[in-house]
Amino acid sequence: MFANIVKHGTLMTVIVLIICVLGIMAALRLPVQMIPDLDVRVITVRTYWPGATPQDVEREILIEQEQSLRNLPNLSRITATAIRGSARIELEFPFGTDINVMLIRVNNALNQVSSYPENVDEPTVNSTSFSANAFMFFYVSPLPGNPKRRDMDMVNDFLKDHVKPRMSSVAGVSDIGIWGGSQKQIQILIDAAKLAQRQLSLDDVRQTIRARNRDRSGGEIEAGKRRYLLRTIGRFDSLQDIENLILSRQQDALIRLKDVAHVQLDHFEKSNTASVNAEPVIFMVVRRESGSNVIDIKRDMLIEVAALNRDVLNPAGLQLKLSTDDVRYVKASLANVWQNLILGACLASLVMFLFFRSLKPTAIGVIGIPVCTIAGFL
Repeated sequence: MFANIVKHGTLMTVIVLIICVLGIMAALRLPVQMIPDLDVRVITVRTYWPGATPQDVEREILIEQEQSLRNLPNLSRITATAIRGSARIELEFPFGTDINVMLIRVNNALNQVSSYPENVDEPTVNSTSFSANAFMFFYVSPLPGNPKRRDMDMVNDFLKDHVKPRMSSVAGVSDIGIWGGSQKQIQILIDAAKLAQRQLSLDDVRQTIRARNRDRSGGEIEAGKRRYLLRTIGRFDSLQDIENLILSRQQDALIRLKDVAHVQLDHFEKSNTASVNAEPVIFMVVRRESGSNVIDIKRDMLIEVAALNRDVLNPAGLQLKLSTDDVRYVKASLANVWQNLILGACLASLVMFLFFRSLKPTAIGVIGIPVCTIAGFL
């Protein structure tokens, strides 16, 4: 066998070179990350109902959703949790389940829920694995001295609209999470005495606001070969529009909302807070896609963050900074791997030289060490 290999040295050289090329290509395509990708087996359903008690969430949302989800095929376990203002259901499936097909089945099952209470948000369905956890942490803070007098509790919506989409567009990023702050909220503070004086109730105010703050379709008009779609614009554009809303007409007098209530722009009740050096900030965490390279993501993300600071955040009196990331540990691990490879190759060469007592056969054996290492990446 070895005689034939020696006779066909050119052929063997070509084969070794092909193996080396394929091995190098495989090594360059390997994802570099903290932990290996794990099989996704859990689907999470979240439903938000602001202000609701856990008992109401369980009775009005969880029970209805469980009845539709419990008949899913291959369902191993279902865990439901009701807390103040939200419901969470975790669906666990055995290994080997096609999670993409199951996501479609879960959405179809949720569509069978007849109705939800008022003010309940649409359920969100997602599937993530532990290997897709956050690995980069940024924080948004005002510029030194806070020249724009930014209230960090009111920045949440700005980040979702202008910063999160651009950070999510970086290759390999699956999601951008936001911690801290709160969403904007228009608050209508009713004066009960003024309301009773005008013989109105809270339900009258609620129904009037709901009926007025709505865009409606007006049908269509055909004019020869042309067709025009009509749309009635009815949503509020400003706080003044809300204040001037007509609640009722009493004889010749118009009762407007500002006559019985005070309208102000504020934010939802804060459920979490974040700070750096005792200063309020908002954290933005980066999660990766399965099979992505965290080193490449960090490089591209830092370029995008620099552009965001220059074009979006700094003009608004804000700045985005990197707090910490796991990439530094990945790079340290890679350096440790290369160090061990070099040290192992040197020790193996030394052992071969002590065994052969000759440089020529030792050199032949040493050539095989990197070839075998490169081939191992296949």
